[in-house]
Amino acid sequence: MKKIFLAAGLLGCSHLLQAQDSTAAKIPFDGIETNWQNGSDRRDSSVFHGKYFIPTVMLDVNYTHSFNNPNDNTVVGSTALARNNEVQVSHLSLGGDFMYENVRARVLLQMGTRSQVVPRNDVSPYRGQYNLADVYRYLSEAYAGYHFNKWYGINVDAGLFMSYIGLNSYYQAENWEYQASYTSDNTPWFFNGIRVQIYPTKHLKIEPWIINGWQSYGRFNKMPGVGANITWNPTSSFKLLTNDYYGSDAGGLPGRKRFHSDNSMLVRYFNRPQSTGISRMAFSLTGDLGFEKGDGVNGFKDDPVKGPAQYFLSAMFYNRIWFAKNKFAWTIGGGVMNNPGRYLVLYPTGQASPLPNPNNPTQTEGAYPFSANPGDQFHAWDCSTNFDWMPNQSFLFRIEYVHRHADVPYFAGAGGVTSPNGYTTTPLPADWRPDLVKSEDRIIFAMLFRL
Repeated sequence: MKKIFLAAGLLGCSHLLQAQDSTAAKIPFDGIETNWQNGSDRRDSSVFHGKYFIPTVMLDVNYTHSFNNPNDNTVVGSTALARNNEVQVSHLSLGGDFMYENVRARVLLQMGTRSQVVPRNDVSPYRGQYNLADVYRYLSEAYAGYHFNKWYGINVDAGLFMSYIGLNSYYQAENWEYQASYTSDNTPWFFNGIRVQIYPTKHLKIEPWIINGWQSYGRFNKMPGVGANITWNPTSSFKLLTNDYYGSDAGGLPGRKRFHSDNSMLVRYFNRPQSTGISRMAFSLTGDLGFEKGDGVNGFKDDPVKGPAQYFLSAMFYNRIWFAKNKFAWTIGGGVMNNPGRYLVLYPTGQASPLPNPNNPTQTEGAYPFSANPGDQFHAWDCSTNFDWMPNQSFLFRIEYVHRHADVPYFAGAGGVTSPNGYTTTPLPADWRPDLVKSEDRIIFAMLFRL
């Protein structure tokens, strides 16, 4: 999944099933090791035990340095990072899973920079009254549902839940890399709506969605978003999943429809967990394609009448090697992205505001908005490598080096994106412009804690 670990949808269900007659329980993916998978919970079990409630506590603290040294310390083009050269609490999550008979619920509160960074990319709250971005920003997950004892289980949930698109989990402790590649960082982290998790066999999940839209608290037009996840995990060493989405997600343009397909394969090709040398090796491969069509844009092909091409093509690959009984790990990988029309690009922050233009909700406003017109080109690539120390299943320390590049000025340069001296209170001279450059190199230190 863009993103949550496989067991996320099963956690309440698994405890629920275990609370029933254990001789009759059919637990999906029972016996399958998922703690090595990119985007999955690496714990073997929770330290908490309870019949009705299992708590969750997560803390993500980072320090990142950009070699561009922007004067305002602002990070551009990332949902994982917000500020350079400062220790930041990126994410604090408190909550847990509730179970009673066949009823299930999950509530996780969130605080930290991600509660600002992620909601800012959703412009649906500008349609209608009530500030949905403020209402929801301190919730990462909040849903309730019912479990039906059919096949290996059927769960029907409604509320705010995590997206699977892009493989990476929203929770950094579950990912092999800290700064996600474009495939993950430019696709949804959350959905708001209804999902049905169907487990017809032990190794298969089919999960349809009816949601407000593409990472949107509200609905952009009259049409809701629809989609589905299919996960096949037949062994502890192999996993395939696909996520497909269709919706109308351009504000004020109901004729513009979006389709997106996200596909991942994970392979563990070496496993000797008790080895003091190399103990495990695995890779993940993800490929996405999608397009928007209608109301002035034309999918994968330029058309003089229907409009320019507007689509999304991306891929990412990571290889991870564990050492010393899985106490250390080294990961290397990266990805590419092509997004004509820039409809999924994370808009630069600061004076290039992400706020919508009231005359065209698909465009940004501000003193110097980042161009996202039909036909505007955006090609980018990235690579990264990191080293992890994991003394136990609840603590991870990571050091990561990242290089990112785009074919247009996009990342924060030395002059920053706020003002000549980096402060929002400074009046802007007539000749000042945000300093955007085509590439950046950064080093990230992160401490990730989970119970």
